[in-house]
Amino acid sequence: MKKLIGKKGRGSAKHWEKKNYKWIYFFLLPTILIFLMFYMVPIIQVFVTSFAQWDGFNAPQFNGIRNYVNLFSSSSFLVSLKNLFLWALVAMFLHVGFGTLVAFVFYQRRRGWKVARAVFMIPNVISAAAWAMIYRFFFNNDFGILNSIIRIFNPDFNVQWLYSSPWAFWAVTFTWLFYAVIVTLLVLGDLMNIPQELNEAAIIDGAGGWQLIRHIQIPLCRSGIATGVICSLTSRITMYEQISLTTAGGPGNDTMSLPILLVNAVTDYRYGYANAIGVLMFIIGLVMMFVVNKAFRMNETDY
Repeated sequence: MKKLIGKKGRGSAKHWEKKNYKWIYFFLLPTILIFLMFYMVPIIQVFVTSFAQWDGFNAPQFNGIRNYVNLFSSSSFLVSLKNLFLWALVAMFLHVGFGTLVAFVFYQRRRGWKVARAVFMIPNVISAAAWAMIYRFFFNNDFGILNSIIRIFNPDFNVQWLYSSPWAFWAVTFTWLFYAVIVTLLVLGDLMNIPQELNEAAIIDGAGGWQLIRHIQIPLCRSGIATGVICSLTSRITMYEQISLTTAGGPGNDTMSLPILLVNAVTDYRYGYANAIGVLMFIIGLVMMFVVNKAFRMNETDY
């Protein structure tokens, strides 16, 4: 009898699920349509027109892989890839590392940690364009704060940080390096979700503070750290305001980036060439996401 009831219960549950699938699809339909109209169709159009010569007004004319050949033979593009690689390394180890460190400090909940958290978030509310303008004054050789402090110890110091090589690259990097509030919030959220019983059990087993962090807390925060890495890397791929409003890619090509090349191509009415850059940015982003997913084993459960 119990077996019959059990089978009947399981059968009715499956019937209920199948019956309600159509309503799930019905509610998903608007989202699917919006995705197709505003994301999928433009992405397909970008891929198609990247193989064409197109000025944005007349009909695209297919030219094969000429846009990609011209792109990979461009010295500016090669420098952009090198800069992206260096910025990606800085983002993964320093930017994400700093944000993770701040999250662990806040997790200790020392006196005044909520005030410190609020103060830490304030600069991140300001837009990237506004920060770029602020740092133009910060790095100014004549009246900038940085050089004014250095001249207290060395009166003859003169460096045009944003307009001389190799300082421009690191000056641009400094405009985003320590603003890691997204990483901090992601990691802090994972830390606060760790069951207190795990920490207490580890302490009872004799784990010290560093052992608790290394063997319990960091492994259970890998999803938050990995998401922070992805956010940071994708921000480096699309970094435009910080460069455009400070160095415009100079001096020479020292701070050139893919978005700067893309915008320059659009202003020159080379939309096919610009879309080729966009396709490569899209592919680089997908590859980075795939590598981070595999490296941090994000598909595995933590508990």
